[in-house]
Amino acid sequence: MPPQNYSPNPQLSLLLTSPPQLKTKTGWKYSQPMGVTSKKLIKTLVFVLITISLLRLLWITIRTTFISTQIAFMPPALVNACSSPHVCNKTTQHRQSPSTQPPSFSNVSGLTDKEFHFLSHLISHKAPCNILIFGLEHQYLAVASLLNAGGTTIFLEDNPSKLRDANTYAKNITVKEVRYQTYAKDAYKLLKHARTNPRCALNSGLHDMPRCKLTLEELPKEVYKLNWDVVIVDGPSGEGPESPGRMATIYTASVLARRGNMTNVIVHDVDRMIEKWFSWEFFCEENLVSSKGRFWNFHIAKEVNSTRFCNA
Repeated sequence: MPPQNYSPNPQLSLLLTSPPQLKTKTGWKYSQPMGVTSKKLIKTLVFVLITISLLRLLWITIRTTFISTQIAFMPPALVNACSSPHVCNKTTQHRQSPSTQPPSFSNVSGLTDKEFHFLSHLISHKAPCNILIFGLEHQYLAVASLLNAGGTTIFLEDNPSKLRDANTYAKNITVKEVRYQTYAKDAYKLLKHARTNPRCALNSGLHDMPRCKLTLEELPKEVYKLNWDVVIVDGPSGEGPESPGRMATIYTASVLARRGNMTNVIVHDVDRMIEKWFSWEFFCEENLVSSKGRFWNFHIAKEVNSTRFCNA
């Protein structure tokens, strides 16, 4: 006798099939608000980040503008060289007439507005930090005293007229005298000397005797002890062939910069031959990260045992 087909109760079938539909609707019901909440959270985070960035940019702009207004209150020895609100002529010991000055030594001036804002922006991101500056100029003084109040700034200067007011600056600023033994007219000979003499190798150190001819002697002890976050090369004036030139400054700065973990080295007047030559030689093209006006900004990493300054 054939088996009989079993027909389930329609109501029972409905009850058995309903839960999956109910489960699906319930899952959609509770997952929808979670998706909306995630989107709102992401939008909120993006808004907060944008707001913080805009506020930081506004804060930097206000501080930079404030610094510009404070330059007028710098000591007279540094302010009396200004010829306009935008560009200030440097006071130097060895000033020659424009007619006799070689082209590669001309156009010596202070920072332009763009250069000043570039420097202020960089220092504001680094501060508080250790800053070493070759050349005492009123614009650098303003940046150091107002933006790096919690850090350490040391100026190295050879001009006696600027050194007279060294005790009138902020407590976080130290001004030391430096003496240069080289002349700009010997730049090419000194470059050849540095390339061929093992005493000038990177791992020889600044304290070893006998020293390389480009080594600055009798620097303050603080210069050797500290690891520098920022080094600025804008001294000596280097206006003419009989002036000291910046060969020794650039060489010494390159050795000091490689003692820290990462140092920003900023060279001014790179439109001049000596600054350009020696920057390529000791700071290296691969380390150049930005430029503004007559500024070159290098990122110099720590080097301990290397004999060469550049990879290429």
